[in-house]
Amino acid sequence: MDVDIESLVGDHRRVVPLFAVHNFRDLGGYPTQDGRETRWQTLYRADGLYRLTTADAEIVIGRGVRTVVDLRTASEVANRGMFPVIEHPVAYHHLPIFDATWGEQATPEFDDTVEFLVWAYRTMLEKAAPRFAEAMTLLGQESVLPAVFHCAAGKDRTGILTALILGALGVDESVIAADYGLTEKAMQRLLVWARVHQPDLAQAYANMPTRFAAADPRAMQVILADITTRHESVYGYVRAIGVSDETIASLAEKVLTPR
Repeated sequence: MDVDIESLVGDHRRVVPLFAVHNFRDLGGYPTQDGRETRWQTLYRADGLYRLTTADAEIVIGRGVRTVVDLRTASEVANRGMFPVIEHPVAYHHLPIFDATWGEQATPEFDDTVEFLVWAYRTMLEKAAPRFAEAMTLLGQESVLPAVFHCAAGKDRTGILTALILGALGVDESVIAADYGLTEKAMQRLLVWARVHQPDLAQAYANMPTRFAAADPRAMQVILADITTRHESVYGYVRAIGVSDETIASLAEKVLTPR
């Protein structure tokens, strides 16, 4: 692409500054192959929205968010909580991508972080494809957007869903991988904040393998290459897993600027 990808993903509007949530990002401003770009303040990706303070939640609602899609497991929701829907009514949808986190099940050992992430994302796409399709179908429905989807760190489940949406809409793979990589800095912000304000969360991250918190763009590049090799495009992949042409067209109409 003939664009400055670093400036594109580093746009000052990209990260929404909040006190207790550190990976809340606007997916606007990304160019597509047909000359359009994703709209600002329409679709957001985020980490654990259960941590939102009252002021944080007011900022989120102030951006027009009407739908929250929670990709975490049932146990994560039960143990950590959820978006404060009572104080700030939104359409809340719990669509778990998988039933147990990496920390709750045995995972292979890898010497290389990228190899681990590639294994994890390949496994996720293989086993949870219908759930990603369900999430995309929901986001393509009428009166859903602006919306935010999130998991715990806003990295893996959220990262893959972001890649599928942006890829299906025609955003270049290099941009998708760079957007994914922004989570590295977000994780650093989260850990600094947690040490002071939520020590139990900081301790949980300290006790887990470092590869669990990594967000190396090279891993996303491999995954996108996998998809395009097998399905010609991300569009082809999401169609194969059950996302309809109508849903993709609806997402394009709502998320992209006019032709």
